[in-house]
Amino acid sequence: MIIETLSETGCFGGKIGFYRHASTANNCDMQFSVFVPPQVALGKVPVLTFLSGLTCTEENFMAKSGAQRIAAELGLMLVSPDTSPRGDGVPDDPDGSYDFGLGAGFYVNSTEQPFSQHYQMYDYVTQELQQIIFDNFPGDRDRHGLTGHSMGGHGALTIGLRNPDIFNSLSAFAPICTTLHSPWGKKAMDYYLGDDTATWAIYDSCEIARNVLDPGAYRKILVDQGAADPFLVEQLRPELLKAACEESGLALELRIHDGYDHGYYFISTFIEEHLRFHADQLKN
Repeated sequence: MIIETLSETGCFGGKIGFYRHASTANNCDMQFSVFVPPQVALGKVPVLTFLSGLTCTEENFMAKSGAQRIAAELGLMLVSPDTSPRGDGVPDDPDGSYDFGLGAGFYVNSTEQPFSQHYQMYDYVTQELQQIIFDNFPGDRDRHGLTGHSMGGHGALTIGLRNPDIFNSLSAFAPICTTLHSPWGKKAMDYYLGDDTATWAIYDSCEIARNVLDPGAYRKILVDQGAADPFLVEQLRPELLKAACEESGLALELRIHDGYDHGYYFISTFIEEHLRFHADQLKN
């Protein structure tokens, strides 16, 4: 699969680049970013994919998180895809709102028109992006972690819990823990999947966690949440995820931090701990 290099530059002894390719899954061009650490000079390195949240692109995490310095120390490759398909003909929120459509793919495979032609982000992350990364960059397919923020935290948890054969470590920052019981999730699932809520369960972190087949697939799942997050009570619902994991036996470490909100100051504060968490779990 051919990728186009948009830009590349040195970063902490490694290289950060932004790329574009024609996506078969989403039927449009897609963009993604990659930080390659200096340890690639010695061979393949573990990979951590970060799924961003509402309104974000492939740039937000790389520009705002401050992750590259620690990733360079640990020898972690960082990957961050765009959050949705984009381009001429890709349908958007009919009301022009920020929480659906462009920048808000919710990491699902849409089944409803007019969105199903393009919004296949679940397949994009689990299949097409895998091929792109491991065919073109020196990452180790057998050492691949997944994390994300907000909508991307929802994506990380739902995709990671359903695909422990692809991902070997899992964490999230302020994730939308339930699509069935949050206004953001209900709106997106209704448009993308239709009004039969039974079809939403495979994209609800709590439902997946409650019914997971192998509770020991991950040694531990790390979730950080700010107590001053304005979306905590209505949209994110981490208490439901905690209850679901306790029911199934999944090992979840849920940390609530006083004084932190939903933004990148929160992410940048705790990103080092997440990188070290993944590096430890992705050891040979």
